[in-house]
Amino acid sequence: MKKPLKSLLLASTVAALLSAPVVSTANRGVESLTKNPANWATWGGDYAGTRYSKLDQINTKNVKTLQPAWSFSTGVLRGHEGGPLVINDIIYIHTPFPNTVYALDQATQSVIWEYTPTMDADVTIPVMCCDTVNRGLAYGDGKIFLQQSDTVLTALDAKTGQRIWSVQNGDPKLGMTNTQAPLVVKDKVITGISGGEFGVRGFLAAYNIRTGQLEWKGYSMGPDGDTLINPKKTTAWKDGKVQPVGPNSSLSTWEGDQWKIGGGTTWGWYSYDSDLNLIYYGSGNPSTWNPTQRPGDNKWSMSLWARDADTGEAKWIYQMTPHDEWDFDGINEVPLVDQKIKGKMRKTLVHFDRNGFGYTLDRVTGELLVAEKFDASVNWATHVDMKSGRPQVVPEMSTEQNGEDVNTVGVCPAALGSKNQQPVSYSPQTKLFYISGNHLCMEYEPFEVSYTAGQPYVGATLTMMPAGADVITGKKDGSTNLGQFTAWDATTGKIKWSNKEQFSVWSGSVATAGGVVFYGTLEGYLKAVDATTGKELYKFKTPSGIIGNVNTWSYKGKQYIGVLSGIGGWAGIGIAAGIDDGTDASNTEGLGAVGAYRSLSAFTKLGGTFTVFSLPN
Repeated sequence: MKKPLKSLLLASTVAALLSAPVVSTANRGVESLTKNPANWATWGGDYAGTRYSKLDQINTKNVKTLQPAWSFSTGVLRGHEGGPLVINDIIYIHTPFPNTVYALDQATQSVIWEYTPTMDADVTIPVMCCDTVNRGLAYGDGKIFLQQSDTVLTALDAKTGQRIWSVQNGDPKLGMTNTQAPLVVKDKVITGISGGEFGVRGFLAAYNIRTGQLEWKGYSMGPDGDTLINPKKTTAWKDGKVQPVGPNSSLSTWEGDQWKIGGGTTWGWYSYDSDLNLIYYGSGNPSTWNPTQRPGDNKWSMSLWARDADTGEAKWIYQMTPHDEWDFDGINEVPLVDQKIKGKMRKTLVHFDRNGFGYTLDRVTGELLVAEKFDASVNWATHVDMKSGRPQVVPEMSTEQNGEDVNTVGVCPAALGSKNQQPVSYSPQTKLFYISGNHLCMEYEPFEVSYTAGQPYVGATLTMMPAGADVITGKKDGSTNLGQFTAWDATTGKIKWSNKEQFSVWSGSVATAGGVVFYGTLEGYLKAVDATTGKELYKFKTPSGIIGNVNTWSYKGKQYIGVLSGIGGWAGIGIAAGIDDGTDASNTEGLGAVGAYRSLSAFTKLGGTFTVFSLPN
């Protein structure tokens, strides 16, 4: 079923719907679905984003017998990020551009309905940094929500695929696009924006789930009215305590009007605490990548946010990398877990940042509790000062020295980060987080760049290479692995174990009550490891490299594992887009990653397949 999008807002339809009563219980419906492990109703399995399943039919003893049950071709190449939703026995999957959505019948593995929006490829694809990926769908109020690449947010009838409403969230002609999975919270659907490499100013937006009407929008930088910051109530960590940020806390950290093209986009994952009524997420890198062109801390890019779900008002903010000089984009997921730290139970938020530090914060107040390296090769900073919350930068690793651009060699991690967008999982059995990670360093050279709306606004040339060091000790050992899969204790900031992978692990993982953690590799392997020891228990080569998130559910009493394979994303862009050289920042698809992953083409090729696994009958 294909429904062309004839207008951006469909104003008449929206106006007619505005008079309808607003349902404020959608998230209660989603919460109910997530409590039944037969479903996988949000990107993270639950509102906390833990990516944990209570299913234990597949366990450490029998996972070795896992086998493919069935597969489905998406009909689209390029990178397949994100993962399936499973709602009341129906599977919903998505594709990269052109963002086709399929509803699949588990009984017959046939298509119930499909929807492909009409988008202008010539306008949209050129402003999509780092491949044409889409990170998934959301469900609520009987609707499937698709955040299209061209920024249009669309609501589809979950039973029929009929388009109910669409709303324009941004303008691709200004470099805006969308790649993230939305999240339904109460009577709103939450979404963000992409385009930091085009000078887009990031924001989080809430739209009414019944009508598509904008309810609130909070920008990452700008005056308090734009950021929805209350200078007396919104707090940040400073001098060893949380305290009010004060008036226009963002404006004072930018030179002139640079904040208007300041980046801080919001293309990651969102979590929600219904008891606190707070939405949590990260904002990305400041624009441009050239730090000398934007003096100051550049708040509030590179920050973790807690916002009130009803009003969007910021409760607290924590900036991880002030005045970012390395593109350590801060959008990574923020799972919510209650943990005992120093003998006291805390409602915590955990975040593994591109900058290589794993953070644990009190999610009620924003208090900084833990900040430690989760890859010992990280060398751009020695540590995070726990009183100020600021990383202590190693002068030789700065890409800006004496107010001038310099070619800095051997910076670890690379701009891809010690972990990119691929979401972690958490097991309440082991009390460990499982990190799909990178293990890279880089050479980074900024150059002056001017802003033109809709054109790349990067300003750096970079080359990436293996870290060549042991992940746990940090000692140089000449290793060539570009990736790793790591178990982490967020209460102490310590690595429990770490497995080396030849290439970056770009797949989100899932932890299960069976004591097994699943993830995928860029070569295309679905892997299962023991959650306690990290021992590899199973692997299977899928048709293409895996950058999608592994999810699990059950149908008629049987547990299934499902993953989208289709090489691409930033790490796989060389294959996906046919790029030979991606060091030049004028090419916003490569952005330095192509050389490090050039040999990947010997292990996998383009594809687009959804593969489902189960135990033999």
